Amino acid sequence: MSLIELFLIAVGLAMDAFAVSICKGLALTKIRWRDTVIIGLWFGGFQAFMPVIGFFFGVGFQEKIVSIDHWIAFLLLGFIGINMIREALSKDADQVNGDLGLKTMFLLAVATSIDALAVGVTFAFLQTRILPAVITIGVVTFFISVLGVRIGAVFGTRYKAKAEIFGGIILILLGCKILLEHLGFLPF
Repeated sequence: MSLIELFLIAVGLAMDAFAVSICKGLALTKIRWRDTVIIGLWFGGFQAFMPVIGFFFGVGFQEKIVSIDHWIAFLLLGFIGINMIREALSKDADQVNGDLGLKTMFLLAVATSIDALAVGVTFAFLQTRILPAVITIGVVTFFISVLGVRIGAVFGTRYKAKAEIFGGIILILLGCKILLEHLGFLPF
C-alpha cells in the first residue's frame, strides 16, 4: 500500500473524529489548547490502536481466505464508507456535549474508531506494514481532531455532515481501487 493510499485511508477514518471534534468545539464554552490536545490524543490514540487489534485478528484468518481478501477489503471499506455517508445524511440530531471526562471521551473514542478496527483487518489481508499505518492514522487523526475543535468553536456544525460524506467517499473509492487492482483492471 502506497503512502498516498495510507494517508487517504487515515483521512477517511479521521472524518468521524473530525465531526465529533467539531461538536466538542461547539459545546465547549472556552476553548483551551489543553482541551484541544486532549481531544486530539483521545481520537488519534484510539484510531491508531484499533487497527492493531483488527490487524492481529485478520492475520489469524489470512491464510484461510487469501483468495478472497480483495473482496473482503472492498466490502469492508465500502460498508464503512456507505455507513459514514448514511449517518451524515440521517436526520437524527447529534447531541452537543462539552464533557471531556474519562467515560465520555472513552466512549466517543471507541465509537469513532470502530471502523478503524475493520480497516486493521483489511491491512492484514493486504499484508500492509502495520506500524507505519497506525502511526500515520494516529497522527492524521490527531491533527484533524484538533482542527475540528477549532472549526467547531468558530463555525459550529456547518461542516460536520460534509466531512463524514467526504470520508465515506474516500473509503468507498479505496475499496473499489483495491478490488479493481486485484482483478487486474488497474495497472498500478
